[in-house]
Formats: sequence, C-alpha cells, structure tokens
Amino acid sequence: MTKAALKPPPAADLYETDFHAWARGQAQAMATRERSALDIENLIDEVESLGRSQRAAIESHLSVLIVHLLKFKVQPERATVSWRITLRNQRRDIERLIQRSPSLRGYPAEILAETYRDAVRRAAQETGIDEAAFPDELSFTLAQILDPDFLP
Repeated sequence: MTKAALKPPPAADLYETDFHAWARGQAQAMATRERSALDIENLIDEVESLGRSQRAAIESHLSVLIVHLLKFKVQPERATVSWRITLRNQRRDIERLIQRSPSLRGYPAEILAETYRDAVRRAAQETGIDEAAFPDELSFTLAQILDPDFLP
C-alpha cells in the first residue's frame, strides 16, 4: 500500500461522506490548534445551523403548547391528563432551551404571532373544528402561555 492510500480524505470530502468522522476530526483539529486541518467553510455552516436548530426547537415547542391551549379553550370538556402533561413538557423544554441559551429569551415573543397562526391551523385539524371558531388574535399573553400553572 502506498502512503497516499493510507492518507485520510480531505476534511471537506469527509464532511460529505462521513459527517461523524468529519466532526470528530474537526474537534481534534480545534483541540490541538491544527488550523490547517480545519474545514472553516463547513464549520461556519454547522455553527450557524446550531443556532437555527435551537430557534426551530423553541418554535416547535411553542406551537405544540399553543395548540394544546387552544384545544383547552374550545373543548374544555375533552381536556385530558395527556394534554396537561404536554403543556408541562413543552413549557419545561422551552425554559431549558432558554436557560442554555439566554440570548433566545426574546425569541418566543418575536415568533408568537406567526406561531399562533400555524397553531390555529393545527388545532383546527386536530379537533375537527373550523378555523373560524378560533380567535383571530391570540387571547393569551406570552407570560400566560409559558406559565406552568396557566390553563385557559
């Protein structure tokens, strides 16, 4: 075998073919300060995607939370323990994400109106109730939505 056959592929190639091996190699290169081995372009993309994924997680949890609050509001007689558990879990998960990344504290307020519109569509689908039966405007404050004790 030649030395060329034993040489690992360049980091950019590894990024496309074996992400886990690429990530381990990049972590090692950073730990040893081996700048020439760093795949800067893909590292930038990955770091940016971490921020996007945290925002997406908050948006997802907030949407599920609002869907369940809307279901409580329009069908209180159908409320289940499962709905309450979902509310508790979504609130807890949002709070944990914000604790880990305090700069995201204002993000739920930024996306609240858009998330509400999506949640109305989902609540209508889940309940079989026409979207028109749900309020056009959010009838809960963000503080209420995130309050572990709040139920509509």
